[in-house]
Amino acid sequence: TTTMYTSMHGYFVLGRLGCNVEGFFATLGGEIGLWSLVVLAIERWLVVCKPISNFRFSENHAIMGLVFTWVMASACAVPPLVGWSRYIPEGMQCSCGVDYYTRAEGFNNESFVIYMFICHFCIPLVVVFFCYGRLLCAVKEAAAAQQESETTQRAEREVTRMVIIMVIGFLVCWCPYAGVAWYIFTHQGSEFGPLFMTLPAFFAKSSSIYNPLIYICLNKQFRHCMITTLCCGKNPFEEEEGASTTASKTEASSVSSSSVS
Repeated sequence: TTTMYTSMHGYFVLGRLGCNVEGFFATLGGEIGLWSLVVLAIERWLVVCKPISNFRFSENHAIMGLVFTWVMASACAVPPLVGWSRYIPEGMQCSCGVDYYTRAEGFNNESFVIYMFICHFCIPLVVVFFCYGRLLCAVKEAAAAQQESETTQRAEREVTRMVIIMVIGFLVCWCPYAGVAWYIFTHQGSEFGPLFMTLPAFFAKSSSIYNPLIYICLNKQFRHCMITTLCCGKNPFEEEEGASTTASKTEASSVSSSSVS
């Protein structure tokens, strides 16, 4: 809404305070989406691969994951409000983001960009690749050990598809933004068109919209819980979704049991 309003005027018209507020919430939302993917990848790895014996994912673990996600997102979005870097109009000058293309004195933009690139891109990327890579190996080992089981083979195909799409989604969201930000940062003084800086930010900030859609389409349990939440505790597709959820749990149980045996 904010971007649409400022776009109608051709520039960001809400002043310094508005820029800080818009930049903060846009960055916070994008980072929540990023770290949610990390937490979900870790959860899948723990549940299916069982690196910790007798580990059972509980409500407390889910709360810890939510807290961790918000803490890490805040660790990225808050510093520009208190003097470590800053929020300025970016791209088409109709929305605000972190200042990664100037070296304004007193804001330490250089150190903040390095911190962002390492802690909020490289580390999440490594964790996601590791967790989904181990998950894929475990599923393929289980499928190879139970070639006669149609359930295990179906689980292997579904998990492989989910992993590929989630990893591609992660890369599409964040690689352009991180790459362009780093390129601009290391080529100070060069000329960059507004479109060059706008498209990567669009993909990164909109990730919080289409990542849930990917999970709803690919994960039966996630879809069942989402429908139940949106329908105030009732699922109008109870029978169909319930059967799918049961099958999904059976497949996950089959894969995880095979991977630890």
